[in-house]
Amino acid sequence: MEAKKKSLEELERLDVEAFKNQEKTAINLVLDDIRSALNVGALFRTSDAFALKHIYLCGITAKPPHKEITKTAIGATHSMDWSYHENIEELLESLRESNTILAIEQTDKSIELQDFHLETMHQKQEICLIVGNEVHGVSEKAISLSDYCIEIPQFGTKHSLNVSVCGGITIWEFWKRLNS
Repeated sequence: MEAKKKSLEELERLDVEAFKNQEKTAINLVLDDIRSALNVGALFRTSDAFALKHIYLCGITAKPPHKEITKTAIGATHSMDWSYHENIEELLESLRESNTILAIEQTDKSIELQDFHLETMHQKQEICLIVGNEVHGVSEKAISLSDYCIEIPQFGTKHSLNVSVCGGITIWEFWKRLNS
C-alpha cells in the first residue's frame, strides 16, 4: 500500500468556535469518580471527536485545568461543554427526563453492547452514558438510577477494560447507530 499521511490542513477540522456552534450528537457522558486525570483527558478528546453534547464530571473526578487532563485532552477541554457535580444522584435525577441513562458496567442484568437496541430505549431525546471508577466501576447509586446496564463482551483473561477505552468503544458504537 502506498499512502501519504494527511496534513493538518487536509484534515479540515473545525476551530473551537465552529465546533461549539455545530449540532451535537445526542449523547451526554457522565464520569463517575474517575481517579486518573489522564483517563479524564482521553475521554474529553473522544467526546470532542464524536461531538458529544456534554461531559459531566462527578465525585472525585479531576476537573480542568489539570496538567494530566491537558496532556491527553490536547485542547478538548476548551471545545467540549462540561460541568462538575459533586452528587451523581442529583445529577442523574436532573437528566432523567430528557435522557435514557445507560451505565457501562458488568451486572447480573447487563445487556451486551451488540445486543442492545436503540428501539428498546424509552422515547427520550438523548442518551446518557455513565463510565465508572477504574477499580470499583460505576457506583451502586448510579447503577440504581440507570435505565439499563450495558456490558462490552471480552474474551481474554482480564475482567475489565480501561475506562477511557470502554468509553471510546461505547461512544463509537452509539454514534454509529445514531448516525446510520
